[in-house]
Amino acid sequence: MTPYTYLLIDFFSLIVPLLFSFHPKILFYKQWRAILAAIVITGIFYTLWDSWFTHLGVWGFTPRYLTGLHLGNLPVEEILFFVCIPYSCVFTFECLSRITSPAYSYSTIKFINYSFVGILLILSFVFYNKPYTVTAFSILALMILIATFRNIQWLPKFYIIYGVLLVPFLIVNGLLTGTCLSKPVVWYNPDGIIGLRILTIPVEDIFYGMGLVLANVWIYLSIKSRNETAN
Repeated sequence: MTPYTYLLIDFFSLIVPLLFSFHPKILFYKQWRAILAAIVITGIFYTLWDSWFTHLGVWGFTPRYLTGLHLGNLPVEEILFFVCIPYSCVFTFECLSRITSPAYSYSTIKFINYSFVGILLILSFVFYNKPYTVTAFSILALMILIATFRNIQWLPKFYIIYGVLLVPFLIVNGLLTGTCLSKPVVWYNPDGIIGLRILTIPVEDIFYGMGLVLANVWIYLSIKSRNETAN
């Protein structure tokens, strides 16, 4: 592996969705204002969180896989992660949402949401001394709780599509956390996580990723809807 490993992971995560954004049956590029706003707004929050946890030593990066360019204490590849992955995931959501129509009653969805929130909050309490665990779980729980109160109609669809996104997630995050590599691109302090892993991926990453994608989709759809109403 080379100093461009992380950069190449970012690149190959983005290139196919980016190219298909111009497909005449998709025309995702026409929503550039909405996707750009979603990436910037969400990226600011997650970059600050990322930078703080890097400072605390909750996680870090293996220099051999990096170009050496940094913004603050974060490698530039990590900043690009919050551009490439959200773009690809929102693109996938936009495409799959056109063919995904889950039929659930309102009461069923509320039960699923509140159950999910309850489990996340209980785990946050149990593992209160694990900074990554408690923040990833509690932030996702808060987002789902707000979405439930606001009666977000596309949330069931999001659950299904995120389940599909877990397939490329396992590939990309597996590489970042050390699958097929002698050392991980991104390492985690054992004191900051539960220690339960899927291959080399800390289980917290699934919920961290879910929150990241949910925030981007939420902002994207909100701005897209506002733009369509204005037009």
